[in-house]
Amino acid sequence: MSVRERRRVAVCATSELPVGARRLITVDGRPIACFNVQGDYYAIGARCPHRGAGLIDGTVCGTMLESDPHEYRYGRDQQLLRCPWHGWQFELRSGRSITDARTGVPSYPVEVVDGEIQILLDV
Repeated sequence: MSVRERRRVAVCATSELPVGARRLITVDGRPIACFNVQGDYYAIGARCPHRGAGLIDGTVCGTMLESDPHEYRYGRDQQLLRCPWHGWQFELRSGRSITDARTGVPSYPVEVVDGEIQILLDV
């Protein structure tokens, strides 16, 4: 089993990305949207695969869950990002689309090292 090589890319200091904040960075020409949601940091590809909208402008939200007729259950609060153009939803943790299971956006592991937010990119 091989070990993946990863490169660390600094995003900013934790003090520069408070709860509820977001930041767009570009690494090697690739736009990445970084979020602080309730103290957890996420980094995902910044373009919606549907029509290319900037996900940095999307809404962090939840979604309706399966339920019985005439029952409405909301869940997964603060776990999803909704595209600002057409409403496609993506899991912040994985980048997986819950709108179209065939697609998604890249997601990147995030670590905090000595007060600095860093994303890990495969080499």
